[in-house]
Amino acid sequence: MFYHVKELQYRAKPDRPDPVYAKKLQEVLGGQYGEISVMMQYLFQGWNCRAEGKYRDMLLDIGTEEIAHVEMLATMIAQLLDKAPVEEQENAAKDPAIEAVMGGMNPQHAIVNGLGASPNDSAGYPWNARYTISSGNLLADFRANLNAESQGRLQVVRLYEQTDDIGVRDMLSFLIARDSMHQNQWLAAIAELEEKEGKVVPSTFNRQYERTDVSYTFMNCSEGQESEAGRWASGTAMDGQGQFNYDPNPKAQGQNPTLNPAPGYIHGTPKN
Repeated sequence: MFYHVKELQYRAKPDRPDPVYAKKLQEVLGGQYGEISVMMQYLFQGWNCRAEGKYRDMLLDIGTEEIAHVEMLATMIAQLLDKAPVEEQENAAKDPAIEAVMGGMNPQHAIVNGLGASPNDSAGYPWNARYTISSGNLLADFRANLNAESQGRLQVVRLYEQTDDIGVRDMLSFLIARDSMHQNQWLAAIAELEEKEGKVVPSTFNRQYERTDVSYTFMNCSEGQESEAGRWASGTAMDGQGQFNYDPNPKAQGQNPTLNPAPGYIHGTPKN
């Protein structure tokens, strides 16, 4: 059961309306790496968790916090849209001197959302549940979570640089700090699981069925050999189970594929 506290987790109050920036802020609300994505991802990972109880509790802790971040961003977007109806933006856009500044408002903010936020990204594309990952393998999931927090923090930092509104920057500074914590949190959880399970996912597969002769070979499949200088091309592999090696000219090992003609009812192109 969720229990809503009416106060925001942190301040979300801009110094002035800015409908163009409200459109930009939609990205970290409803984009692929936005707060709705991580909220749903962490909650479903928690609800589906069959592992040790501390992982379920941690996932539900952070997933619930992300609900608070969604609320903060939605509140901020709504306030950025205050006193900014579509007709004012259209009138402003008639002046070439300010068209670039005022002409970029998302009209759906007024037409569809009544000067409020929506579960869409900055281009108006609807939030999609396919953005979320919940596989049941915590090591795989936590690595996906680390990526989500990394991309999310990168986008929030870029948005921080695109405004001089002190109130907006204040809220973003809080979100940036929480993303720092969450990246460290997933790194800690990943390290803990790797210590118990190893680094390769899944750890439960019987490796006698794996072609281990190529398990640690980096294959040079493009022009140039600069990649040979990387950590991935020599030395002990990261899982400690083998040695990296570099194949400068990998040879094809498969057949030349030739498909049988399709049966007549398919009405494909005849072979002859």
